[in-house]
Amino acid sequence: MIDKINDLKAQAKEKLSNATHSMDIENIRVEFLGKKGKIIEILKDLKNVEASKRKEVATLANNLKNQLEEAIENKKEEIKNKEYEKKINSAKKIDLTVPSNLNIGSLHPITIVQKELEEIFESMGFTVEDGNEVETEYNNFEAVNVPKHHPARDMQDTFWLENGQLLKTQTSAAQNKIMLKYGTPLKAIFPGRCFRNEELDASHENTFFQMEGMMIDKDVSIANLIYFMKTLLSQIFKKDVEVRLRPGYFPFVEPGFELDIKCLYCGGEGCKVCKHGGWIELCPCGMIHPNVLKMGGINPEEYSGFAFGLGLSRLAMMKYGINDLRVLNSCDLRSLKQMDIK
Repeated sequence: MIDKINDLKAQAKEKLSNATHSMDIENIRVEFLGKKGKIIEILKDLKNVEASKRKEVATLANNLKNQLEEAIENKKEEIKNKEYEKKINSAKKIDLTVPSNLNIGSLHPITIVQKELEEIFESMGFTVEDGNEVETEYNNFEAVNVPKHHPARDMQDTFWLENGQLLKTQTSAAQNKIMLKYGTPLKAIFPGRCFRNEELDASHENTFFQMEGMMIDKDVSIANLIYFMKTLLSQIFKKDVEVRLRPGYFPFVEPGFELDIKCLYCGGEGCKVCKHGGWIELCPCGMIHPNVLKMGGINPEEYSGFAFGLGLSRLAMMKYGINDLRVLNSCDLRSLKQMDIK
């Protein structure tokens, strides 16, 4: 039996020395260490060894088993490194010093504006969240204080799905889930794509991008809303921006406002973009309605908050001097080149 163990040791050593592929190593492992392997058979046959030699044979067999396990792992790593090195050496070489003439793509104007806004809000302590594009009727309407048969639903020509869900008409659809997720205090923004059955023209699309934001804490006021909006707009346009609030009705805020920005095209003197009024409507906003806070599990007697819905498409238009909303969804690469977007 001792001779047999020594013979197995020599066999295993020779086979490991000649192995050149990972599969060879696996075959050797199975042959010697598998459930029906040669070393396992010796261990099972110990009962037939003379009692005086049984301990010596068992020790030799176990030592060979441990030595072979270690040798297999070492050989496996050696072959793996050689195969990796061979793969690298045979790979196609790229000369990084050769100038490239490739027509490299660029980010979409809306994507650029969204990323800039996210960085600005994150610097002010806001969390960036995602929302679903397919939403429930409850989240899109009822959770933001628009119950069934409410007249405000007529303002949004909604795409309904056969299962009773819908393509979200506003990023406000994520408000309830985020309030339930974080509780208070809360500072979050959630950009997303929205859908409405609109007639297409220079200022309307059936697919558009918004960024919803809200802040909830004790003693939050309209002054906080104005501060955050002026800060982000000044940073996105790289200059001081004048804003104003006009009363506006939105079921999910009370009081509600329309936030306007002084026209960046004419400086407030009046042009076709601002319809000669000097101001451009930018986003609805206001103090979150107590009913919305309650449905989000927040006590309106203790906490207050503001919410706003920025039009990313409209911001991109103003930032890059685009006068037709349809350009943003046209998939026309020439538009990006004209705007010199890097």
